[in-house]
Amino acid sequence: MRKLCPNFDREDGLETVLEVPIPEEMFTSMGSNTALRWQNLRMWMSAQGPDKASAPNLAGRNAELQLLLNVVGSPLIPLPVPEEALNRPIKNASIEASTAKYIIQQYMAATGGLAALNSVNSMYAIGKVKMSASEFHMGSESVHVKNNAELGGFVLWQKNPDLWYLELIVSGCKVSAGSNGKVAWRQFAAQQSHASRGPPRPLRRSLQGLDPRSTANLFSEAHCIGEKVINGDDCFILKLDASPAVLKARSSNSFEIIHHTLWGYFSQRTGLLVQFEDSHLLRMKGKGDDSIFWETSMESVIEDYRYIDGINIAHRGRTMVTLFRYGEGSANHKRRMEETWEIEEVDFNIWGLSMDCFLPPADLRKEPDMDG
Repeated sequence: MRKLCPNFDREDGLETVLEVPIPEEMFTSMGSNTALRWQNLRMWMSAQGPDKASAPNLAGRNAELQLLLNVVGSPLIPLPVPEEALNRPIKNASIEASTAKYIIQQYMAATGGLAALNSVNSMYAIGKVKMSASEFHMGSESVHVKNNAELGGFVLWQKNPDLWYLELIVSGCKVSAGSNGKVAWRQFAAQQSHASRGPPRPLRRSLQGLDPRSTANLFSEAHCIGEKVINGDDCFILKLDASPAVLKARSSNSFEIIHHTLWGYFSQRTGLLVQFEDSHLLRMKGKGDDSIFWETSMESVIEDYRYIDGINIAHRGRTMVTLFRYGEGSANHKRRMEETWEIEEVDFNIWGLSMDCFLPPADLRKEPDMDG
């Protein structure tokens, strides 16, 4: 991946570090020679500014890219990760709950062991992505994504499940997202930042094989509901539902989160998480009894585990997303999106990663509930 930009003003000047590394394929597609590619990249990025992103020739494409970055690139999981859930004793637990805890014990062993996982206090990851999407289709039609994929890269910093910061750029469109432990937020270059409702929640990308300790803590509260063969691998299925209190905190006067459920598929052979799914149903409240429902289903296949400093981290995967809209006064529409990702670098226990690295944008810090 490209991490440095040449100094075009001075030949002997230092190169500039890119905020977000970009994949080599993205760079080579931007011109016939290196100088032209860097020039086009700089022009592309400057076109994302607030004064230009609303231009008619960019607005439609930016809206499409922002949908991809929002739904596929930076979604959150439905509920906070409980702290030290692994150390809680099992009292009067059902067989499904106690079985889930045993499966998680095997998962922790497969990802490095409890001592190794507890030794991590921070991490960062650099990766590249390819994203694509279909058009909206009628609900009864089969849906296939387009062949032309959008390329990009990301940088993720994390100090614990509630402190994280992501920068993701795809085809010149950038999103920043983060959590300071009090509020989770997302911001596109041409827009004001947006705070997520409810308590801070981890980034879904972290639980796609990058953060085994948070994954173990999260699914330690789950129930084992059966077994399933995934790509020829016999797996246990762990299921976790967001509580009514969490759903209510994320809802508002204009919409209601009806359910949000997670499933983790853990290999019986290796103990590792090989597939991660969640399903989310939202009701947009209309006049009278009229409502429009949005159902979002996400399925991530997690692959290529490798040890980094004693922690077994997934380095590759694919996520498939289906959006389904239905309800009174609305035609049934379905859309499909896909992302493939590959991790280029991972490191742990980053020196100098202070709270200042996770500050929300200035417009959120001005709000009263952000004081202190």
